[in-house]
Amino acid sequence: MTKNKLLLVEDSPADIDLVREVLSEFEHNIGLHAVTNGKEALDFLHRQGDYEDAPSPDLVLLDLDLPKMNGFEFLREIRSKKRFQQLPVIVLTMSNAEEDISRAYKNDANCCITKPLGFEDFNQVMQSINNFWFELAQLPPALPDQDNEE
Repeated sequence: MTKNKLLLVEDSPADIDLVREVLSEFEHNIGLHAVTNGKEALDFLHRQGDYEDAPSPDLVLLDLDLPKMNGFEFLREIRSKKRFQQLPVIVLTMSNAEEDISRAYKNDANCCITKPLGFEDFNQVMQSINNFWFELAQLPPALPDQDNEE
């Protein structure tokens, strides 16, 4: 079975560890790659700097409140590139403010989910993401290896 690749853009080490722990319990094989800000995420997607050998992710989980480049700026940047317009991006954030949710959708997030506080609730959210995006939904083809379309 092919391993699905998930790019987690999250600045909290505790949240990164939590996602890693929850995913390790799933039967579905998911390769997790984590970066801590929007700039690193762009480097990962463009395979630049420390990420020259990065795989093309099938899905991005994006926090909004990030250093260097926040989630809204990241969304605007990738959606302005033809190459990344079909890449599914799930905003997973502590914010449940209508303004933040509306702004994420205006910047072409595929969906927005408020991070639950408890482990069991978080586990359920991650299981739902896995079930929908990796088992039910048809994902777009993998990104091309060359960044020839801007």
